[in-house]
Amino acid sequence: KTKMFQFCGASRFAYNWVLKRQQENYEQGNKFISDVELRREFTQFKKDNIWLYEVSNDVTKQAIKDACISYKNFFSGRAKFPKFKTKKFTNPSFYVDTAKIEFTSSHVKLESIANNTKKNRRKLNWIKLAEKNRIPVNCKYMNPRVTFDGLNFWISVSIEVEDNQNSPTNDGIGIDAGIKDLAICSDKSVYKNINKTNIVRKVKKKL
Repeated sequence: KTKMFQFCGASRFAYNWVLKRQQENYEQGNKFISDVELRREFTQFKKDNIWLYEVSNDVTKQAIKDACISYKNFFSGRAKFPKFKTKKFTNPSFYVDTAKIEFTSSHVKLESIANNTKKNRRKLNWIKLAEKNRIPVNCKYMNPRVTFDGLNFWISVSIEVEDNQNSPTNDGIGIDAGIKDLAICSDKSVYKNINKTNIVRKVKKKL
């Protein structure tokens, strides 16, 4: 957990560093700085900030790319001006390289969680998942992200699947959400609203 929080902090730091550089550059009347150029500059910046070497390079590299995309989207009119990320109002998160992430039915392997060469220490790179068989194994993963919601760490990935060529064969159904009844469907099915039952009324009264 400590290591993952460190990754989250490095990702936030790199993102904010890029926004500040882009703002300063714009105020000086210069053109947009590409993420490739900023990554080179950040590599030199890391020499005076040794703690960044404790974090996977892919974490800060993707954070720089994300900040540049957000900045471009603003000037293209597709989004609002990107805000600086803060500890208080931003969910901690970081990117995982697609070539270095692995899944089993019950564990996920993250890069640089444990750098020790001893086998028993390297096992710490494998983190137990709360749910088994939730994410497919042995497939191509895209844009893996780890996020902390204040209570738990979550991992999300996109995967490639075959195109679904099957067309729906049913006629569909219309649903009218109500107050007395939860839902009344066009096939005449009626779903009762449990909040209107005597059992729930009694429980609320006790509460």
